[in-house]
Amino acid sequence: MDGIIPLFKERGMTSHDCVFKLRKILGTKKVGHTGTLDPEVEGVLPICVGRATKLAEYITSEGKEYVATVTLGTSTTTEDATGEVVSKKDLQTAISEEKLVAVLDKLTGEIEQVPPMYSAVKVNGKKLYEYARAGQTVERPKRTVQIYALERLDSGELTAANPTFQIRIACGKGTYIRTLAVMIGEQFGLPAHMATLERTKSGFFEKADCLTLGEIEKQVSSGNFDFLQPLEKGIFNMPQLELDDTLYKKVLNGVVLETALFGAPSGNLFAMMRNGKLVAIYKPHPTKTQLLKPEKVIELRDGPLN
Repeated sequence: MDGIIPLFKERGMTSHDCVFKLRKILGTKKVGHTGTLDPEVEGVLPICVGRATKLAEYITSEGKEYVATVTLGTSTTTEDATGEVVSKKDLQTAISEEKLVAVLDKLTGEIEQVPPMYSAVKVNGKKLYEYARAGQTVERPKRTVQIYALERLDSGELTAANPTFQIRIACGKGTYIRTLAVMIGEQFGLPAHMATLERTKSGFFEKADCLTLGEIEKQVSSGNFDFLQPLEKGIFNMPQLELDDTLYKKVLNGVVLETALFGAPSGNLFAMMRNGKLVAIYKPHPTKTQLLKPEKVIELRDGPLN
């Protein structure tokens, strides 16, 4: 069984919970997720099954979209609604829609973030949340992330009585939406936190494509596996190079190939294709610019091909 499942992870479950349940539903151990979603966050979580697990890292690195609710005036230990309140400061004056939009524009593009203490980022071989749970605070390295789009979804001015607003975020890998909420508050000199979050898109997959665990279980019980998407959807942004019979046999055996065989392809990774099916992932040779070397052979084969 090979393919990608566009799962809608429900609130209250960890990503590992989803993997564990799908292993039981599908009757296979080779199942993996494509990036952790916190238990209180719901949304799109592509799941890789069988050979598709070799593609998990590429799907994880693709862009994502979220819808978040941000509350100004209150900060928490975890930067979201699950943490203990750290500080409070009511809005003294109303914040106009224009001022909020200006701040969102300012935070669009390439920005620097400091990962929250309650996160899985490692410092000195230890996860930050392990320090946080022990009551320790450590210096955290800044990271550069990409915000492709940041827009408000509701309208009206923000006041002490109504300090909450909703935004849509399209972003690159490694972005912390919790931290982004805090950064928005800082622009107004206010504490802030992320009240709710939903991931609406991950790579190729959108919310409309997804099924819940319960829906998947029903389909499997009826013998319907149409929810399994082909491996090729996991490399939709990767340059694709078509193989003839001779090159196909070489690629299955992991042979280094000359770049000139494919013209002058540009990119960091290449999907080697045969009749519309993914065979392998290749990348430029680190020292010999005229060569491509295999990173992963995806297609199964029975022994070497001559």
